[in-house]
Amino acid sequence: MSEKRKILIVDDDPDIRNVLNLLLREEYETAETSNGPDAIAYMKENPETDLIILDVMMPEMDGIETCEIIRGFSNAPILFLTAKSAEKDRLAAYQSGGDDFLSKPFSQPELLAKVNSLLRRYHQYSGKPASSYYSFGNLEVDMKNRMVYNAGEPVPLTETEYAILECLLQNKGRTVTTQELYETVWNEKFLPGSGNTIMVHVLNLRRKIEEVPSSPRIVRTAWGKGYQID
Repeated sequence: MSEKRKILIVDDDPDIRNVLNLLLREEYETAETSNGPDAIAYMKENPETDLIILDVMMPEMDGIETCEIIRGFSNAPILFLTAKSAEKDRLAAYQSGGDDFLSKPFSQPELLAKVNSLLRRYHQYSGKPASSYYSFGNLEVDMKNRMVYNAGEPVPLTETEYAILECLLQNKGRTVTTQELYETVWNEKFLPGSGNTIMVHVLNLRRKIEEVPSSPRIVRTAWGKGYQID
């Protein structure tokens, strides 16, 4: 029997933690913390953790700040969990380094679909025997080792940002439509709001790899169609 994937649940509400444990523990090994500082400490002690489910609204340190700190040393996928559904909160979650977003209340199939998609993408790209190497001025992409460098310094991409970059590189020279990009990276059906999700992650990616993010030379927008790397 293969070893279960490890998921950290971070929420100040014990009832939510109990529900998530009940829904996940049959397929996954779960751990839990009730606040951001404990989550950070746990991730430093358990870097092999495969996924974090992180509540946005928590006392002392909210999920956004927690995510930003964790992103300083871990690229494990982060699924934000919150009762807030305003677009600005969704954008803040993505901009802090989160990979996906699930609003309360949620159903078990919806939760498992998000979790399975993030884990599948994370381990698919982690174990991919790619041997391609790309160079764009000071930027270097080593797909064999899944590393990106800018002027010789490692660039800390999230799993979603790396997946977008890899998808575009695998289709170098042609436009990847927003629908194709979303369904490849997120492994979910493209919906009307999915284009905004891609846009936020692409903006985050550009901030890390482009010399002038507002005038990108690497990840270019094909207006009304999608994105392209030449």
